[in-house]
Amino acid sequence: MMTQRRTLWWLLLVSASGCGPSQEASLGAMRAGPATSDPYAHGFTDADYPRVTEVAEDVYAYEQIHRTGGEVITTVSLIVITPEGVLVADGQANPEETQRLVDMIAGMTDQPITHVIVASDHGDHTGGNSAFPAGARFLAHPASAAILEASASNPNRPEGAPPVVVPTDIVGPDTVLDLGGREIRLLHLGRAHTGGDLVVYLPEGKVLFMSETYLKHIFPAMRSAYPSEWVSMLDRALEMDVYVYVPGHGVMESPAILEAELVSFRDAVQRVVEEATRLHGEGLSAEEAAKAVTFGDIEEWSLRDSQKLRAIRRVYMELNGELPG
Repeated sequence: MMTQRRTLWWLLLVSASGCGPSQEASLGAMRAGPATSDPYAHGFTDADYPRVTEVAEDVYAYEQIHRTGGEVITTVSLIVITPEGVLVADGQANPEETQRLVDMIAGMTDQPITHVIVASDHGDHTGGNSAFPAGARFLAHPASAAILEASASNPNRPEGAPPVVVPTDIVGPDTVLDLGGREIRLLHLGRAHTGGDLVVYLPEGKVLFMSETYLKHIFPAMRSAYPSEWVSMLDRALEMDVYVYVPGHGVMESPAILEAELVSFRDAVQRVVEEATRLHGEGLSAEEAAKAVTFGDIEEWSLRDSQKLRAIRRVYMELNGELPG
């Protein structure tokens, strides 16, 4: 494996068969791409995916195309390879795509997948968890575990739907794993995109996988969010000693760009909260507010059409004291 350098960050574009890198290029001097999570707008094609980026020694961001809300974005998983097994943070949306992730890992190492971190409990990150090895440990925050347990036992689950994997381990706000001599910290920095968001921090390499708490160039998606708390959670992440911030959705770019776009995303969440709060105070309904307000440049981000009204409604719920405890 390559050694991480502060001045150069290397990209591996790995074929779906896991045969090896098809392209290797320095990202250290790359400029930011367009302000969208659409991989095609960044110049990529279907043949470039799944796309694997080495973000530190033996640590990879796995990026796959995901279609949602009538648009195309990318979903990112984290892979950590150690001498005692492989840790994966977040799967993909369905068993087929998660199996592709599993097969990719098999082409990278002989080590088995031993740990799966449920950083986000949403289906686009857990829907394919049944494709992971049966003996793997699944670790989640209590709030996310409760969501998955309720889904697994729901008598109205559609017939033929993939099975829901219930977490085997419940973690606290700061859980430290030692896997093959590598320290891996599972952190709950506060409620944000969901009530049980986890981030994965690797002190060696200073990598922070943020899952869906960081939606790069995606309009703040707040279906189950805690809007004001999300801003505070992002502030805590930005205060950490991090070299590479890895989003849960969005095209991977250089560390400097990823950090700058995290700041932009934090400001976008705050902007939505502030504007929705102002319009709520003026007595506008959420629907009226969505028609009246313009959020500036984030109006051009991915999923704006499907997420704008939903985000305003969620802020209104917070202001009305209607969010779950």
